[in-house]
Amino acid sequence: MRKIYFDNAATTQVRKEVVDKVAEVLSTEFGNPSSTHSVGRSSKSILENCRKEIAAHFKVTAAEIIFTSGGTEADNLIINSCVRDLKVERIITSKIEHHAVLHTIQDLSSELNIQIDYVQLDQNGMINYNHLENLLKISPTKTLVSLMHVNNEIGNILNINKVATICKNHNALFHSDTVQSVGHYSLDFSKIPIDFAAVAAHKFHGPKGIGFAFVRKNSGLKASIKGGEQERGLRAGTEAVYAVAGLNEALKLSYQHLIEETNYVKSIKNYFKDTLLKEIPDAKLNGCCGDDDLSTYTLLNVLLPIPPEKASLLLFQLDLKGIACSKGSACQSGSLSGSHVLSEILSKEDMLKPSLRFSFSTFNTMEEVDFVIETLKELMNS
Repeated sequence: MRKIYFDNAATTQVRKEVVDKVAEVLSTEFGNPSSTHSVGRSSKSILENCRKEIAAHFKVTAAEIIFTSGGTEADNLIINSCVRDLKVERIITSKIEHHAVLHTIQDLSSELNIQIDYVQLDQNGMINYNHLENLLKISPTKTLVSLMHVNNEIGNILNINKVATICKNHNALFHSDTVQSVGHYSLDFSKIPIDFAAVAAHKFHGPKGIGFAFVRKNSGLKASIKGGEQERGLRAGTEAVYAVAGLNEALKLSYQHLIEETNYVKSIKNYFKDTLLKEIPDAKLNGCCGDDDLSTYTLLNVLLPIPPEKASLLLFQLDLKGIACSKGSACQSGSLSGSHVLSEILSKEDMLKPSLRFSFSTFNTMEEVDFVIETLKELMNS
C-alpha cells in the first residue's frame, strides 16, 4: 500500500543529511559538554558552534539561544518564568493558541490569580490589532502578550513585527510560539522587537525532542529546571549534543533551500486547493488558508460537505488508503471535544462536519494530491 504523508504540521520527515549528522555526533562525540577534559571540551565545542550558527540565522547573540526538548518546553519555560521571575500579573493571548500556551496560562490563572485577557478575532481567526492595543492601553499592570506567529491548525499568519512594536510601545513583554514558522520563514530578531520565542526542530525536517527558546538578553528570566548551570543557568541537565547538531543541520538546510522549497511547497498547496475546489465545489477552506498573503504556504484546513454520520470514520478510512492527515493539532489527537481553534470560527452546524488539515513538505508530489482528492471523492460518494 502506498503511503502519502500530508501531516507535516504535526511533524516532518527527517532529512537524510540530518540523520547522517546525528549519527556522526552520536558515534564520535560522547563526552559530557560540562566536563573539563578534552573529550568533554570537544562536545562543548560542537554545542557552542551550533548555538552560534543558529543564532546567526536570527541576527541575535549565541547567549540568547537556550536549548530545550522542543516548543512545548520552551513555551512553558518562558511563560512560567515571566510570571515567577518578572512579576507579570496579566497575560494577553488568543483563544486559538497552541495548548502549550493556553493550558500553561490557564494553570497560572487558577493557581496564582493571573489575569487573562483574550484578544478579539475576526470570522477567519485573524487577530484584531486595534483591540490588542486597546487592551494594553487600559491597564498599567505588568503584561505579557503571547500570540503565535503561524497558527498550527488553520495557518493564519500574525503580523509579528506589528505586534512586537505595539507591545514595545506599551511596555509589554511579547512572546511568540514560532514553531510553525521557523525554518519556513526568515525572522530577523535584531529588527523585530520580540522578547521571547519558541522553536521545535521536528517542524523543519529535524529530530524530535530538541528545540530552543529565544530569550532576549538581560530579560531577567531564571531557571525553570534546576540542578546545574547548563544553558546559561536557565535549563539544567546534560545537553543532547547529537540532537542540537541535528537541529542546527536541519535549520541550515532549510534556510539554504528556502526559496526553491517555498515555491515548490506553495505549488503543491495551491494545486491541492484548486483541484479540491474544482472536484468538490461544496468544500470550504477554514480560516485564511486559501490566501497566500494571510496564511502559511504549508497547509490547508478543509471543511468537507459530509454528514455527521459519515464524518466519524473519515480519518480512519483515509488511513486505510495510506493517507496521513489530521483533524487538528497532533497534541490533541486523544481529545473528544474537537478543535478549539475551529470552534472559535465555525458555526455549530459546520462543527458537525469534518474539517481536515492537509499539510505539505518538499517530499510531497502532485501525483499524491491527485490520489488524495480522488480518494476523498470516492469516500464521500460511497
